[in-house]
Amino acid sequence: MRSCLIDGEAVACDGDGLPSFDRVRYRRQDGAVFLYAFDLLELDGWDLRREPIEVRKRELATLLRSARLGLQLNEHIAESDDVVFRHACKLGFEGIVSKRLGSRYTSGRTRNWLKMKNPAGPAVKREAEEGWETLEMTTRTHFSFRVDTWTPDGESISAHPPFLG
Repeated sequence: MRSCLIDGEAVACDGDGLPSFDRVRYRRQDGAVFLYAFDLLELDGWDLRREPIEVRKRELATLLRSARLGLQLNEHIAESDDVVFRHACKLGFEGIVSKRLGSRYTSGRTRNWLKMKNPAGPAVKREAEEGWETLEMTTRTHFSFRVDTWTPDGESISAHPPFLG
């Protein structure tokens, strides 16, 4: 593998092992922050965005088998949205993202993926407290990630400018 573009989310966990967005947002993590990878857009020049989600997830799983600590595959759960959502809410998760089987990757919101937020979760409370519905996108907090390139021996040979997300 020489290059790849992974879609994922930075996650820090609380004392119970549950994801906590606030620990990342306010830099209060007392341990590692992981990148939970949920989609693969490019691999060694192969533009995977036109491939169905099943192919992208399979290639991502293969790629991450030899990944270093800190990069975690976000497993696909083949179950109905409502069952997974109810379970996620019971666990106190912020919500879920569902992607339609067979769908291609498209930037932005589409009918092929659905984001459902836990109404009792921290994200909904935080957005209500901060009045996000009235804020412009440019005023929201963004996080940056440094991207390194490694040799086949595992040595870091370069750092690319941070990406904002």
